Amino acid sequence: MTTITTKDGTKIFFKDWGTGKPVVFSHGWPLDADAWDEQLFYFASNGYRAIAHDRRGHGRSGQPWNGNDMDTYSDDLSELIEKLELRDAVLVGHSTGGGEVARYLGRHGTRRVAKAVLASAVPPLMLKTPGNPGGLPRTAFDEIRKGVATNRSQYYKDLSAPFFGANRPGSTVSQGLRDQFWLQSMQAGVRGAYDSIRAFSETDLTEDLKKIDIPTLIIHGEDDQIVPIDDAARLSAKIVKNSILKVYPGAPHGLPMTLAERFNADVMAFIKG
Repeated sequence: MTTITTKDGTKIFFKDWGTGKPVVFSHGWPLDADAWDEQLFYFASNGYRAIAHDRRGHGRSGQPWNGNDMDTYSDDLSELIEKLELRDAVLVGHSTGGGEVARYLGRHGTRRVAKAVLASAVPPLMLKTPGNPGGLPRTAFDEIRKGVATNRSQYYKDLSAPFFGANRPGSTVSQGLRDQFWLQSMQAGVRGAYDSIRAFSETDLTEDLKKIDIPTLIIHGEDDQIVPIDDAARLSAKIVKNSILKVYPGAPHGLPMTLAERFNADVMAFIKG
């Protein structure tokens, strides 16, 4: 396996396909780099160097007890970018991965990054607070914690429905895609998956978004049942300078998978533009 070892000794697995301008993908919770396979294959086949890593606690990466937080996720991403000596990279983050990308840009800057894509991303803040009245209540995330801690296999099977919009009338989402979601989710360690719920729901990324000084594409599904668009993409687009908001009518949270052809084309056009 291709891995790097972070400063705290955690091994981070990554895929590195193709050659050319680097495009680095950060996956959503509780998945791994395999969630990006269609994007990796597409971009590597079209003259780009496509890279995706398994976040710590997920997939084939190490499962440390500590460090399952947005700061450390972004530091791991920074170590990967530095060790691979990437320059003028495009960072693409889905869901929690969008938070990871935002925190990386706010914490480590844009010295090595040319553009960013936030897809169905969690910023600026998912949790409902006095300053974020449109967020989701803590009880919603407590239910996720309960599902992960008590019967995660069944919980992930059930979660795959709203994640891909399979619970909507007329859905054509395949059982295979839902099974893929379950398989990847089950590879995440319980501790990492559990702690990550706090990371993606309670980390306020507003200040990180304000620091982004590169062209940024924000893509979000209008029917996202996991990260509702109004308190996520629409707010982020108002905060990030030089950002473009692209809304997919009726699209679910997992739109990079369910609408891969459209998503890939939009990201490619943005990179070339």
